[in-house]
Amino acid sequence: MGLKLFGTKKVDFYTLLEQHAQKVYEAYKKLVIYFDKKDPEASEDIYFLEREADDLRRIVIDRLNHTLITPFDREDIFTLSRAIDDIIDAAKSTVEEIKIFHIEPTKELLMMAKVLREGTLEIYDALRNLKENPNVAMEHAKRAKATENQMNLVYLESLAELFDDENNTTSYMMKMRELYRHLKRSADSCDDAANVISDIIVKE
Repeated sequence: MGLKLFGTKKVDFYTLLEQHAQKVYEAYKKLVIYFDKKDPEASEDIYFLEREADDLRRIVIDRLNHTLITPFDREDIFTLSRAIDDIIDAAKSTVEEIKIFHIEPTKELLMMAKVLREGTLEIYDALRNLKENPNVAMEHAKRAKATENQMNLVYLESLAELFDDENNTTSYMMKMRELYRHLKRSADSCDDAANVISDIIVKE
């Protein structure tokens, strides 16, 4: 009996990616609550959501390795899953460093989290519509891309305020800049994910 390299059961990559994006959106909803209400339970929820998202990423990769036929380009599935995972990794890193640095969440961090909450919702909605309503998915992808520009503006304004405040110590400024960078990179990953979604739709 020959070695069976690929499974014959059809894998629903659309649903796996949608579920992955939903975990990311839920994490940024929790991040907004954490920054706004200083709710420690919300920060713990982010850790669990990140772990669940990691498992979904592993499942996607495993299915790719054992599936011969995919609904769209294998590399696009891999790249999209990685970009989605990068977004939630930034949320986890931000919460971890806030606790390590003993930083109180600020209005600037809250503003950034709100931008990302909307951006991750657009990614989730794009993937929710990708299979049946690609034109709708494309609109959501375009809106998700706007997240990067919105974040860049908030990021630069926040940095300017941070360094212009003479009451801020050098140590505090360096810590806050690192937190800002995590969230800025998350917006960049939103843009990456939106670009892959757009490419998938164009190729179909």
